[in-house]
Amino acid sequence: QERLVESGGGSVQAGGSLTLSCSASESTANYRCMAWFRQAPGKEREGVARHDSVFNFDYYEPSVEGRFIIVRDSRKNTVFLQMNSVKAEDSAMYLCAGTRGPCSKATWDYEIWGQGTQVTVSS
Repeated sequence: QERLVESGGGSVQAGGSLTLSCSASESTANYRCMAWFRQAPGKEREGVARHDSVFNFDYYEPSVEGRFIIVRDSRKNTVFLQMNSVKAEDSAMYLCAGTRGPCSKATWDYEIWGQGTQVTVSS
């Protein structure tokens, strides 16, 4: 059974950096789009960054544009999220997801999810 496992979360001070990893049990090539979402307590799950392997294109939400970078390493079946200049509002559970279809902001379009890794930013 295919699965995704996130790691790299933890506590970081505002302005600092953190890199999250998402390792796949099977080849990430099975999924056209690999994405990172986040969910803070009491809030809806929201997309953060997505990589479309067909167009080799990255999408970022405005709130993280210029600060976060998504990197897909197909040889290692791993997707990374490099988080720079983090802010208190970046605190959330971060989850990676994959879909065989095109990238989407909608959570229901994704076929496989990890369990998440917690990121806490202190000011």
